[in-house]
Amino acid sequence: MLYYLFEYLDKHYQLSGAGLFQYISFRSASAFVISLLISTIFGRRIIDKLRRLQIGETVRDLGLAGQAQKAGTPTMGGIIVILATVLPVLLFAKLDNVYIIILLVATLWMGLIGFIDDYIKVFKKDKEGLKSRFKIIGQVGLGIFVGTMLHFSPQVVVKEKLANPQIVQTESEISTNTTGIFGKEQKSLKTTIPFVKNNEFDYSVLVSWLGDDYKKYGWIVFTLIAVFIITAVSNGANLTDGIDGLAAGSSAIIVLALGVFAWVSGNIIFANYLNVMYIPYSGEMTVFISAFVGGLIGFLWYNTYPAQVFMGDTGSLTIGGIIAVLAISVRKELLIPILAAIFLAENLSVVLQVSYFKYTKKRFGEGKRIFLISPLHHHYQKRGYHESKIVVRFWIVGIMMAVISILTLKVR
Repeated sequence: MLYYLFEYLDKHYQLSGAGLFQYISFRSASAFVISLLISTIFGRRIIDKLRRLQIGETVRDLGLAGQAQKAGTPTMGGIIVILATVLPVLLFAKLDNVYIIILLVATLWMGLIGFIDDYIKVFKKDKEGLKSRFKIIGQVGLGIFVGTMLHFSPQVVVKEKLANPQIVQTESEISTNTTGIFGKEQKSLKTTIPFVKNNEFDYSVLVSWLGDDYKKYGWIVFTLIAVFIITAVSNGANLTDGIDGLAAGSSAIIVLALGVFAWVSGNIIFANYLNVMYIPYSGEMTVFISAFVGGLIGFLWYNTYPAQVFMGDTGSLTIGGIIAVLAISVRKELLIPILAAIFLAENLSVVLQVSYFKYTKKRFGEGKRIFLISPLHHHYQKRGYHESKIVVRFWIVGIMMAVISILTLKVR
């Protein structure tokens, strides 16, 4: 909203300093600062309110050290992250930008699902919370919304760098400036394959068997992939939220890396220099990302060991959903196994543990385990590692994976 206000003041009254709001860098920095202040200052008040309402965590007995002391710690702290993200975005972002609209819808959508889940656990005293099938329906619904919006919205276009610009004859076919030559804006279902030369892949190819008009149906494949990614990443974030500071810190690292991709893809100078797909209007996501990172860091102030608040499913499902939507929007969803390696490891540890237990029980009559306990972070707790050490080491791995992901901009 402030963007439009200062745009008006700059246009009609030439107000000194109003032009700063035209710059994404200024608005991103402002969004980060305001988000950080909201999450740290008002976060304290929200935690006190949750405590007064006796919205405390019910901890299952897994035989882990220090687990009993966590019982009663306020949960649903994801509200802090959501408020600290949404309010600065409403103030500083271009609200008619399709990427901002999609991200705001995703935030509130997943936040509502997580809130209902936490509400059932806390107030209805049902440890299972919202039934899994309803969570999946919600995640699938968001995936369908994101997939269709990214395909059908007229704002979602790309400009690919021309391989042989000299053969183009008309100005309407190219965009030329001192930074290079890009093709005209076009709808595209292309994504980026990491570490591969000429690293673009068109999802429409997957339905080429449908005949000459196969490209008309490519959006269906794209939407199904969006559904799968959003479901997988949001569940991965949910599983990662098991010890103090792990999910919030790991997510902040992932989102910072996605911020680099959004900045590069939305800036014609960087896109030309790095020879990557230029995605007009996508740079605006940097404002959202800055606010989101500020909210996560502010939340960490209260969530690091010993945690004064837990994010609950209100936070973890929202965080995972946002990360998935960001990755899909900047055409980097195939990087998720590397970038979100922590989430992937947590997911796989549960899948492998359950599958192996069922297999051995069926074959030998007694279930066996690969890990002492799953998800993976609890395995290390069982081995005697303090949770602070586990969290910091997971963060270090996350930073390494983020750096490797960013290197894909050049290494291919």
